[in-house]
Amino acid sequence: MQNAMANEAKPCPCDIGDKIEYGGLGEEVQIEHIKAYVVKPPASEKAIVVIQDIYGWQLPNTRYMADMLSANGYIAICPDFFVGKEPWSPSHDWSTFQQWLEDKKPTDIKKEVDVVLKYLKEQCGVKHIGVVGFCWGGVATHYLALQYQEIKAGVSVYGIVREREDRFDLKSPTLFIFAENDAVIPLDQVTTLETRLKEKCTADFQVKIFPNQTHGFVHRKREDINPDDKPYIEEARTDMINWLNKYM
Repeated sequence: MQNAMANEAKPCPCDIGDKIEYGGLGEEVQIEHIKAYVVKPPASEKAIVVIQDIYGWQLPNTRYMADMLSANGYIAICPDFFVGKEPWSPSHDWSTFQQWLEDKKPTDIKKEVDVVLKYLKEQCGVKHIGVVGFCWGGVATHYLALQYQEIKAGVSVYGIVREREDRFDLKSPTLFIFAENDAVIPLDQVTTLETRLKEKCTADFQVKIFPNQTHGFVHRKREDINPDDKPYIEEARTDMINWLNKYM
């Protein structure tokens, strides 16, 4: 199947140049066949599954997001959805991206998700589960919103499921966050998504485009680079927390 990213010189410009120097407040655990980063507030029955971008579950930026969610009262878990396979690296050749992606489809994670949900319910006493994902994980979040009635809320950050017939039939309330100047996701795709959701979707949803922003803005350490972006980054992160709080 022709992927909409295939013609891009850089099919996923999650610019890693501003990677956060960050250790993380949580711990790494083994859950059946996958590893995961988990961070817990003192007491919570609510959990968020944080889904990585192409740079993998150990990216400090993503762990920073998990810690931020935990500071807002949620158990946050960031599993290795590549299941030990090597994540993408800034040094890789973009011409090999499609090949790299072949065995790491964001719509092929049900086995791992089921393991994580079981762990949260049985080991952590969780009663309410939400999902937040970035880039690759944004696609995965959209996919899970189509599959799992038990997920109370989802926030898909710069990601769209493009190839499924049922992609507008959300089962759980989902906030879609996009960047206006995203090289991967043209605005006409975002407009189409919103139009079709309005026609077909019975669950609550919101599609929000942030002006002048580029792919990766929400979970990148851009505060140090461009002060003009800072209000948008903070607004998007606040929207994420508010959406989860509203439905969970």
